[in-house]
Amino acid sequence: MDLQESAYTRSFRPDDEAFGWDGVEVLAYKEDGSAPFRAVTRQVLFEEAEHGCQLRYFEVSPGGHTTLERHQHVHAVLILRGRGTVLVGSEVREIGEHDLCSVPPLTWHQFRAADDAPLGFLCLVSSERDRPQLPSDEDLAALRADPVLARAIRT
Repeated sequence: MDLQESAYTRSFRPDDEAFGWDGVEVLAYKEDGSAPFRAVTRQVLFEEAEHGCQLRYFEVSPGGHTTLERHQHVHAVLILRGRGTVLVGSEVREIGEHDLCSVPPLTWHQFRAADDAPLGFLCLVSSERDRPQLPSDEDLAALRADPVLARAIRT
């Protein structure tokens, strides 16, 4: 069997216009109106039961952002392309290619692309995981009490 056609391998295509993997569908990040986000797509790269985890690729367009949320499960994130910022808990950090981020359980987090560059990252999570929790008005007020977090949060 040709490796390019194997169910066990997928070819990566780093084209700026279609950054992704052959044969892997580009999906909506979330259902519109379900949570605040801007200009994000996702691709599920691995989800086989024997792995016990799901590997996903997220692409945040320039100026876009993921949802501010938290979960009981952890995330392991590797930035593949572009740059931006990440809010994890009470910290906001600049991120770029090959940076690693870990998101502990029940920790508020949000990824934001720079205004002039996309932000693409791999995210590894357990196959069995809880649904995202969105911040309440009280949670947002508490987070925004910190001026650094207030400048970083997008809703």
